[in-house]
Amino acid sequence: MFRFSIEGEEWILRFSPTVAIEDAEKQVIMMSLLHIGEELGKFSHGTAFIMFTKIIGAIVFDVERIPSLILTVSNIIPEENWYTEPSSIKPFNKI
Repeated sequence: MFRFSIEGEEWILRFSPTVAIEDAEKQVIMMSLLHIGEELGKFSHGTAFIMFTKIIGAIVFDVERIPSLILTVSNIIPEENWYTEPSSIKPFNKI
């Protein structure tokens, strides 16, 4: 668990027990959050967001604002497990 301050707000960063990562990776996540800065304050209670890093992959965060400002790393998805669907959107033709 980490404590950090952004824009005068005191946050807690914690990791789900199902997420097994090394301390060095936790530090990378912490430093990446500091780059987001004031954007963190825009997320409301109960929402989630994803951060992509080259070192770790996609990191899923859950946001709690009540009773404290808490970010929980709920999952980490390495890049080799990303699947993208090719764009198959076709223009809509009006009749």
